[in-house]
Amino acid sequence: MSIAPESEFVIPNQSTINLGVQLKEKDDLQLVEIPVPKPEKDHVQVQLKCVGICGSDIHLWKYGEIGIFPVTQPQLLGHEGAGIVTAVGENVTSLRVGDRVAIEAGIPCSFCDQCMSGRYHLCPDVIFKSTPPYDGILAKYITHPARWLHKIPASISFEEGALLEPLSVAIAAVDRVRAKFGKSLLITGCGPVGLLILAVAKAAGVHPIGMTDVQDHRLEYAKKMGATFTYKIVPGNSETETVKEIRKLFGGEGAECSLECTGIESSFRTAIMATREAGTCCLVGVGKNDQTIPVNNFAMREVDIRGLFRYHHTYPRAIALLSSGAIQDIKHLVTHKYEFKDALKAFETTSDYSRGAIKVQILN
Repeated sequence: MSIAPESEFVIPNQSTINLGVQLKEKDDLQLVEIPVPKPEKDHVQVQLKCVGICGSDIHLWKYGEIGIFPVTQPQLLGHEGAGIVTAVGENVTSLRVGDRVAIEAGIPCSFCDQCMSGRYHLCPDVIFKSTPPYDGILAKYITHPARWLHKIPASISFEEGALLEPLSVAIAAVDRVRAKFGKSLLITGCGPVGLLILAVAKAAGVHPIGMTDVQDHRLEYAKKMGATFTYKIVPGNSETETVKEIRKLFGGEGAECSLECTGIESSFRTAIMATREAGTCCLVGVGKNDQTIPVNNFAMREVDIRGLFRYHHTYPRAIALLSSGAIQDIKHLVTHKYEFKDALKAFETTSDYSRGAIKVQILN
């Protein structure tokens, strides 16, 4: 397909048609025409050049909810994006037309105790784009607070700019599980976030790193990216035997740190039991609200169970890691690209595991 050079952008006028990908309700996803938004005070207008599709977008589409957030009204999807500033609102001095930016999708209140403590991702009034009931960013033109846009250098493509959001999750996950140089790490799930965690962990000197999945092609991808070893989960196999085999890969004692990236109950159970005594297991993936986990197994071995909710203060770090080369080319994770007019096909590809997609992006 023919895609315009990424340096090109169009300042909209009265005849400009703005399109968005809107979820009307469960199983009803449409490409719709929407007004071109004008930037209010402290906001800027952005022409999105690239938006990635997240597993949460698919979950919202297929199930009408994600975690504790049900779809209650029509909304735009998408929260992984990068683009070019096309207009600035009153009071904006940090950005100007033509700046290349990545979008941090969460907009906190900036006044509550969590925000004032630096944990703005836990703000009870945070507006996170594409999490119900808020519109996402999957449109040709959007507006966004200037405070939550990050300039990206020319060395970072818009595809990489859109990957900064899941890369932020990966950075937050490695921090949260307390993985560091020379510590062993188990990652369950070789999706985009799991693979980006692998990239971050390798850059931090974490070793060894083992990864699990049910799909051969994703395990092969993990090997190519430098996983120390991989293990294929076979549904129906004994949980006890699976855990024993994974622990054996880590010298018999299990991993010092484990990150569960699927949200699947059986995978979370496996991650807990494969974590070494006095280790840490962190849930990254979003699954069912209520799950059964082996309480005595982790309590009597003093395994710390932690949760992860998005990220904070990660975008500058992610940009620095990419621009410095500390984390090298991650664009290869983008296995499928679609023009905006084919956005619905992009969603179909993402949801169809037989297509072998890792990360699917929509370009404008």
